[in-house]
Amino acid sequence: MTAPVFLVEPALLDGSSARLTLDGPEGRHAVSVRRLQPGEEIVLTDGAGRGAYGVVDGVVGKDVLNVEVHAIRDEPAPSPRLTVVQALPKGDRGELAVETMTEVGVDVIVPWAAARCVTQWRGERGAKSLAKWRSTAREAAKQSRRLRFPEVAEMLTTRQLASLLATADFAGVLHEEGSTALATAELPTAGSVVLVVGPEGGVSPEELTAFAQAGAPPYRLGPTVLRTSTAGVAAAALLLTRTGRWA
Repeated sequence: MTAPVFLVEPALLDGSSARLTLDGPEGRHAVSVRRLQPGEEIVLTDGAGRGAYGVVDGVVGKDVLNVEVHAIRDEPAPSPRLTVVQALPKGDRGELAVETMTEVGVDVIVPWAAARCVTQWRGERGAKSLAKWRSTAREAAKQSRRLRFPEVAEMLTTRQLASLLATADFAGVLHEEGSTALATAELPTAGSVVLVVGPEGGVSPEELTAFAQAGAPPYRLGPTVLRTSTAGVAAAALLLTRTGRWA
């Protein structure tokens, strides 16, 4: 099994110390939930590409763990950078989408208030929902042993999203009536790739027009229609393979 990953403040990894201390909620999880013991391997990361690899050197109480560091590694920024824009799904399907996209390696996840979304993020409910997506991404990143955690951005309106699409090196919208297969689209080897996943009710004609004008035409993913909560992860796996990031 690969070593478990725990998130720490960046400053902890800035020095050259051969021993580090993991405490707080992450230390409590390591000691009381994972029950790590001296000699077991562990990775501490800042979530921005830096990781300290070592072994547990000692446990203090129920929430402090000392780590003997063997190596510090810096993971380069991925290229091209993959952003998936996820229309707000119903129920807990949003967390499912965030979890699985994080696991496959999506770099940025953007919530989108599409015209046909049943779910609406407003006021306190919106803030709580965004916080839940971010917490889900953080936990999924640790579970999948990532050193670079994905960014979960603020929710965008359709107009704001069109502006984002216009700046991408490649942009597209998943749509079952797209004339071009995503598997055959010409992709950049660097820069940014932005893909839009619509809601349960589909992307409206007005949205499709606005996105096409911004340089994001519709693409079909395959012969079947996927749920909004699974389309993003399937498309991301395809793009990560085709761009060489899964090579």
